[in-house]
Amino acid sequence: MPRTTSPTTTGPTTASAAVSASVGSLPWEELVTSALLGTDRRPPTPRGNPVPAADAPAALLDAAALHTVRQRAGLLPGAPEARPAPAAPDPRPALPEAARQRLAHLLADRAAPSGGGRRGTAPDLTELIPQWLASANRKGFRAPAALLPPLLDAARARTDLRPQALAFAGPRGLWLAGLNPDWKFALRGSASGALQPDTRDPDAVRRLWEEGLFAERVALLDAVRAQDPPAGLALLATTWPAERAEDRLMFLDSLRSGLGSDDEPFLEQALSDRSRNVRATAAELLSALPASALAGRMAARAMTCVSPDRTGDAVSIAVEAPHECDAGMQRDGVAAVPPTGRGERSWWLGQLVEATPLGIWEERFGGRPAEEVVALPVADDWAGELHTAWCRAAMRQRNPQWARALLGRPAAPPASSPGAASIAERSKLLAILDETERASWVAGFIAAHGLSEAFQLLGVCTVPWAGPLGRAVVDALDIARDGGSYPWSFSGVMGLAERCLDPAEADRLEVLTAAQDEQEGASPGAGGYWSEAFQRLVSTLRLRAAMEAELMAA
Repeated sequence: MPRTTSPTTTGPTTASAAVSASVGSLPWEELVTSALLGTDRRPPTPRGNPVPAADAPAALLDAAALHTVRQRAGLLPGAPEARPAPAAPDPRPALPEAARQRLAHLLADRAAPSGGGRRGTAPDLTELIPQWLASANRKGFRAPAALLPPLLDAARARTDLRPQALAFAGPRGLWLAGLNPDWKFALRGSASGALQPDTRDPDAVRRLWEEGLFAERVALLDAVRAQDPPAGLALLATTWPAERAEDRLMFLDSLRSGLGSDDEPFLEQALSDRSRNVRATAAELLSALPASALAGRMAARAMTCVSPDRTGDAVSIAVEAPHECDAGMQRDGVAAVPPTGRGERSWWLGQLVEATPLGIWEERFGGRPAEEVVALPVADDWAGELHTAWCRAAMRQRNPQWARALLGRPAAPPASSPGAASIAERSKLLAILDETERASWVAGFIAAHGLSEAFQLLGVCTVPWAGPLGRAVVDALDIARDGGSYPWSFSGVMGLAERCLDPAEADRLEVLTAAQDEQEGASPGAGGYWSEAFQRLVSTLRLRAAMEAELMAA
């Protein structure tokens, strides 16, 4: 490196060279301290002899250069590490070029700084990434190698992207994740997004189950269960006693796929597991099997608590909650200690009812269908507790008849519904119905009640929204605009519409993009904001149509 010279000379004098050599013997820490404080306040002092003030700056720099050369000269070459094994092959076809460019644009826009303020009329590209990934995965494409790093970075930043992003990344994405600690989430999380392993080779299946990473093992168990549920259970049983508690819980959750009577003996044994969470999950799965022994035991207990009460021709429901939670109840998954603020007896009653097969109640109340059972009056203010437990039972048992009964009519006010009163409960019950009935019910709800409580309900509807549902949402937004409010009061629903409306609706929505004259009593400037919001909606729908066309290109 160039030598530092005195400002009055063209090179170091013999005296200054001697000074620099002596300063070079100082420890690096002392040189740093002198440089930070300044040589006038802390001059270098080799062997206790301060350096003359005029020579100190140059001597300090020369000494630093000398230390640097010594350090570099003394470095030993590191031992080369073994090359990583190559990634497993990915047989999926490559993306069309236009789709590859689109993905690169979406991922690049994700990293761009947000401008804040008004969104304007341009689509929000970051919110289209999940939809793009879902479409690419449905069509079976593999991720371009060059885009795997930004794809994994995006999945690291957004947990909602991970399942679809990991499925798209495939085996090469998992291989890369093993080489970069920043992407270790891909190796330890649920493998629902991982590429499905080949289950045709029994030896390979056994080897991967015994030696694979946790995410690979979960993906393997899911794949085997999807093809042959008893074989998946047998695979899990081979290593079950040696698995960690948190791993047993994840593996047990995989049994939801293809759950059947063949799983009952294994799940009965899991009721005695040393992990409380494993025991609770095993009990939940057994209660989803109406013919299981656990379901029968829970039904017998629930029958002693809930019974018909006949007064003349009228029938109501009498409730006598349990007075204790004995050891048998606890082994069958009843948690003895209620949450803060919850009474013990109501807590125990709810758990018994939600684990009881729903068909039992139709028999219990004289063969009445579900709609009539949930409409019966309930004594002593137990209706809310009983109906909430029935809602959880319908979700657990995936029973559409009871879900339909507990939902009630979409036009009915939630408070007067015979079953589920909360929007959260209704959204979960809707997920049990088929997509056409679900969309029809939500469309009726929006037509009767508007959009103020519809956000959660819309979130469970299949994308793209069916015609009646899409029209109901657009009509409600149009009514809200005519009401003179600002569009950001409905920003959540508008954002969902951008992602979920059928792109074919763009032309029909074009008329809504025109700015309206401000009406008396309307919020100032609301018309312009609504015009901007509908322009963004239309441009987003057209962009989604273009994305789909690019993925369809040969």
